[in-house]
Amino acid sequence: MRAVLARIYRLTRLAASGPGAPVALVLYAVVLGLQFAAVWVSVQIISWYRAFYDALERRDAAEALLQVGHFAALTAAAAACFLVGDWLRKRLQMRLRARLTARMQDAWLANKAYWHLRPGFSAQPVDNPDQRIAEDCRKFIERLLIETLDVISNAVALVSYVAVLWSISAVPLSFHLFGLDVEIPRYMVWAAFLYVAVSSLLTHLLGRPVKGLVFQQERCEADFRHALVQLREGTDEIAQSSGEEAERRRLERRFGEICHNWHRLIRAEVILGLFVQPYRQSVFRIPTFLALPAYFAGNLTLGGLMQLAQAFVNTSTSLSWFIFSYRELAEFVAVSERLDDLLALTRNPQTPESVPQAITRGPAPGGGMKLQGVALSTPQGRRLAPVPDMALQPGQSLWVAGPSGAGKSTLLAALSGLWPFGEGRISMPDGPRLVLPQTPRVFPEGLAHAVTYPREPEDVGRDAIEAALRETGLGHKLAALDLPGPEGYAGLSMGERQRLALARVFIHRPAVLILDEATSALDARSEVDLLARVRAALPDATIICAAHRPPEGLVPFQTLALDPSATADRPGQPVQAPLAGALA
Repeated sequence: MRAVLARIYRLTRLAASGPGAPVALVLYAVVLGLQFAAVWVSVQIISWYRAFYDALERRDAAEALLQVGHFAALTAAAAACFLVGDWLRKRLQMRLRARLTARMQDAWLANKAYWHLRPGFSAQPVDNPDQRIAEDCRKFIERLLIETLDVISNAVALVSYVAVLWSISAVPLSFHLFGLDVEIPRYMVWAAFLYVAVSSLLTHLLGRPVKGLVFQQERCEADFRHALVQLREGTDEIAQSSGEEAERRRLERRFGEICHNWHRLIRAEVILGLFVQPYRQSVFRIPTFLALPAYFAGNLTLGGLMQLAQAFVNTSTSLSWFIFSYRELAEFVAVSERLDDLLALTRNPQTPESVPQAITRGPAPGGGMKLQGVALSTPQGRRLAPVPDMALQPGQSLWVAGPSGAGKSTLLAALSGLWPFGEGRISMPDGPRLVLPQTPRVFPEGLAHAVTYPREPEDVGRDAIEAALRETGLGHKLAALDLPGPEGYAGLSMGERQRLALARVFIHRPAVLILDEATSALDARSEVDLLARVRAALPDATIICAAHRPPEGLVPFQTLALDPSATADRPGQPVQAPLAGALA
């Protein structure tokens, strides 16, 4: 329980701190005040029961009619408290959710945690972070407000109801047991607490499996949604491969996991419901049954009986918060655990201790690039092909060559400052870097965002965007800049998408440009022309290109050849081919 409360406290502090915290606190206080007002109305209704039913017992029509009007006023007050409180609570909910979501996004994006905590890269990868940040933040704030407001208001209500119950239950319960005369003063008060205490214990014992199954259900639902996203993103490959049956099988497996866990969950909920539902129905009747001895003994009027029963109902209902909210509390605990675990992992991504992370980085003296004793590893500790020692002068280009699987992309990730696994020293030029992958991203906001990423189109300007498109041979796509969202990408081939990514070069003018098969979909002539334009636009930049064919548009260039068959423990060797001109 202590660990659960600690998680909830940490997440609540994140959501409630920062700019706007005083406003959130005031809203919370107002909502709580309205719930206290609703408690006061409930206490008045308890008194109303006695007055109304005593009037019925006396057959006093005028008094009964007056009490009907009194009841209508109390009902209107209760409805107003609820509606205004619910409206303010939902506004507070969105305010706190926005704050918590922003904090979770910051944690996920900070220090590239989203990259380090992927399966295969971390000893404790994060499953479905998108679902945690989107859905779990919403559910946490929703449950936080509902449960905390209920706890506080029920505590205040309990004091009020017990005071009323104590004042009107002066009649003792007397009975004869084993030859002894037994008398229990104010037995209705003790009966309420004993009744709910035993019921709460039974609820917890029967409902313990629910929390774990709720946690697993969240994971299965997120896995299924992720599979659907993958289907949407891979439409071309799936359609061209006629992979509909394979995708159907994959979706069926994911949904089958949802169904399997769902059946386990509903079985657990049925077991819990075998007690909770009868309790929910009987809690409104048991008080009347318990008060009948005093009524039949003539110690209570009909109005007194109804008032006593209602006071007992309100007391036991307040005490039964745990019972009635058990399923929601289980969900609250589950989402708290998922969010808190995500935060903990982003602070300290766990990587295998046996994998070296001893790459040192710094600026290259005089600019350019220099590699010394670089040996890279996979996150699982497998040594990759040795990287030859080399130096690159400012304004020079480098071709990273080697067969598939030799570690070209890994070396580029290390040069960009991202890859931590390995050892040696990497010296790179100061200044901005731009890395372009083989499969460039497109963005739902539109074509202009793909050209200016990671900057905003408004910060770049329309003229610069159009000039960049013309420079990369996409002048015929200028009209698509005005199309909404994905419509601007309609009909783009992979080669055109690569040209679109290369347009960023002419926007950002980086000091270091890293191309990871970024022109693989272009024909040889177009590749030479486009790379020549890139080099002309960046005469002093360091350009590193991994490709299966020499980047002739970057002549002259040096070649760094990776040989996966070389011994992993072999030290770095000099560059094998100093100039591309030698290849001709």
